[in-house]
Amino acid sequence: MCCRPGVLSRSSFSIGPGAHVSSPASLLAVSDLHVSYADNRDVVDGIRPGSPGDWLIVAGDVGELFADIRRTLAQLRERFAAVIWAPGNHELWTHRDDPVRSRGVERYEQLVEMCRSIDVLTPEDPFPVWTGPGGPVVVAPLFQLYDYSFRAPGTHTKEESLAYAYRTGIVCTDEMMLHPDPYPDRESWCWARVEETERRLDAIDPALPTVLVSHWPLVRHPTDVLRYPEFAQWCGTERTADWHRRYRAVAAVYGHLHIPRSTRQDDVRFEEVSLGYPREWQRRPTPPRVPRHILAPVLDGAA
Repeated sequence: MCCRPGVLSRSSFSIGPGAHVSSPASLLAVSDLHVSYADNRDVVDGIRPGSPGDWLIVAGDVGELFADIRRTLAQLRERFAAVIWAPGNHELWTHRDDPVRSRGVERYEQLVEMCRSIDVLTPEDPFPVWTGPGGPVVVAPLFQLYDYSFRAPGTHTKEESLAYAYRTGIVCTDEMMLHPDPYPDRESWCWARVEETERRLDAIDPALPTVLVSHWPLVRHPTDVLRYPEFAQWCGTERTADWHRRYRAVAAVYGHLHIPRSTRQDDVRFEEVSLGYPREWQRRPTPPRVPRHILAPVLDGAA
């Protein structure tokens, strides 16, 4: 397939050793691996492709420490024909235990360069085109952050919403560890990211559908099931509410909420693909189902 500028075909970047692109393959996704936990590292050790041509989306929160993020993504890249990463809030933290002390935009740029060094695609690279089952589809990893516009119940401004959260004690650690440098605040960084991301999405061939990949949900409805609704203000921005329609999404992949499930809005699948913390997934009646299938072969006899 011949590609427009800013879009990679399936054959435009390196494929893992022994991969056969013609084999039945799946587009898979996972997020919130949180590999600082030994039990989660055990789960990651078990993540394997079902076909040599499988692609893996990693929708953020691999870990907090730069070395852990690199090691995990490199491990997954050795197994999968392609790995596509979008950052989460934990990767952007400047953690007290991390020798890498960069903050804000500088840290994000260092993460992008690290991913490129191990052949992992990022939101700053040309979007790849999946030509396996369900394709051709542009897989677009996004980085848009949040701007506190998912207000806490009964509040109307960022200040009111944050005050409500502090009163209830439900405050995201981002407030202490995710620095927006050189932007004055996280919402300013978010708005700049939204503008740049829209420019890139607008350049996609309008004949092609998309799989939109972000750590934070593009719409507010997935946050309706949060146990603590005040946490929603750290979960996205209203500025992306129409992206799944405007950019022809067949699926919107996200994480962050640690509530893995499939929902639909405007006839578009929204797939929350997180693993989450051991205390969350270990109390469920069945083992974690990671990674999740986004686009996959239809089995003979399947409905």
